[in-house]
Amino acid sequence: MDATIIKIGGSLAVYPEKLKALCTKLSNASNRYRIIVVPGGGEFTDVVRDADKRFRLSNGVSHRMAILGMDQYGFLLSDLIGGSKVINQFDQIQNAFDLHQIPVFLPSNFMLNNDPLENSWDVTSDSIAVYLASRLCISKVVLAKDVEGIFTCDPKTCSDAQLIDQISAKQLEAMNTRTIVDKHLTKLIVQLQIKCFIVNGLFPERVEAVLNGQKTIYTLIY
Repeated sequence: MDATIIKIGGSLAVYPEKLKALCTKLSNASNRYRIIVVPGGGEFTDVVRDADKRFRLSNGVSHRMAILGMDQYGFLLSDLIGGSKVINQFDQIQNAFDLHQIPVFLPSNFMLNNDPLENSWDVTSDSIAVYLASRLCISKVVLAKDVEGIFTCDPKTCSDAQLIDQISAKQLEAMNTRTIVDKHLTKLIVQLQIKCFIVNGLFPERVEAVLNGQKTIYTLIY
């Protein structure tokens, strides 16, 4: 499918005006690009993480609850993205495009019925977005987060940290350090051959630049 999946990270909801600006940018871009929005989890899945810590939930239950949290964020995003349509089945995507709408894909229907990924906190909306792209034969995924991309070391503690423009999934896995993507993502990118751009969604023009195929500030994982 000739389209781009944009996963809008839940961390962006901490900045309401910035998130609204991104949603407006995507709405305005829908006449030029075929965009499918996949929601992150953010505060909705943070509630699940807290419950998991308190009750020591099974992996399967916490995984499913977290995916339902993505659905909730998806409804929020659909309210902010003008001309969007909430969907939960693949065959609804083309109909949304035909009506010049942006489909906001709620993943629980598909993910809970098929359970295709490992049930653990190593799998988050990052991996789910990439997996959904593979099922739709989409080769490009944008992960809109509240950071510039992946750095050589933690920029909060390392004064020499440098942004990595592009890195292979195997190289990223070999770094063996905690990054801003989930642990399972690199394995999926290698397996499914998806290009994954990490872009700071607080700067909507950068997301649009990736859609345009233009150079901007990001990290490309390939």
